[in-house]
Amino acid sequence: MEVKLVARTLDVIELFAQARRPLPLTELAQGLGAPMSSCLALVRTLVARGYLYEVRRRGGYYPTARLQALSALIQTGDPWLEQVRPHLLALRDAANETVMLGKIQDGAVVFLDVVESTQPVHYAARPGERRPLHTSAVAKAILARMTPTERDGVLAAADFRRYTEHTLATRDALCAEVERVQVQGWAANVGESVEDLTGLAVALDLGGEWYALCMAGPTPRVWAQREPNLQHLQAAAEAIRRTREG
Repeated sequence: MEVKLVARTLDVIELFAQARRPLPLTELAQGLGAPMSSCLALVRTLVARGYLYEVRRRGGYYPTARLQALSALIQTGDPWLEQVRPHLLALRDAANETVMLGKIQDGAVVFLDVVESTQPVHYAARPGERRPLHTSAVAKAILARMTPTERDGVLAAADFRRYTEHTLATRDALCAEVERVQVQGWAANVGESVEDLTGLAVALDLGGEWYALCMAGPTPRVWAQREPNLQHLQAAAEAIRRTREG
């Protein structure tokens, strides 16, 4: 259950990330779907705390660098990402496809870190984005490492909405796919969430918790080159394990 005020504050940040320009109060209120009075109170609080400033009188508001500075400080204390990030960069450079570290959290897959491909046409994602369990290669890779009881608990939250003709839209279909992943040691999403998009993933144990490395991009590139791409993923997962053990 979301806390309304917290959700609205985060929505303000996301609105600025999407617009990337100063926003007047009226536009902020419209974007939030909130009354002007509530939006004004929120904006004034963020201004008072140094997170927003008014670019000029009636010229709209924009975030200060305070949020970025605090985020950078927080990032340096992350228990995993500081160690994993160099390997994600190396993996992206090896395949030149977008790569991610993800895990299952609260009934969905969440991307903890993302390094995007430099190719003109590539899969775009951001850290913190969430994806449905039944269409995610990350979820399949992790589900394959769980006990049946753990898997049942996780899949209780899956809605099995159909996104494309290839979506695994039933629990039985997903579980059958997870059994195949157990045997082959890697997972794939080939056009199950978006047509012509493929994701490949391998599971990774970090401190007793299951994560997964994923590579995603246009199917003609990622699936057609799956053998070398899987070799890159597995090599990166092993390098991360060695780093953790060292």
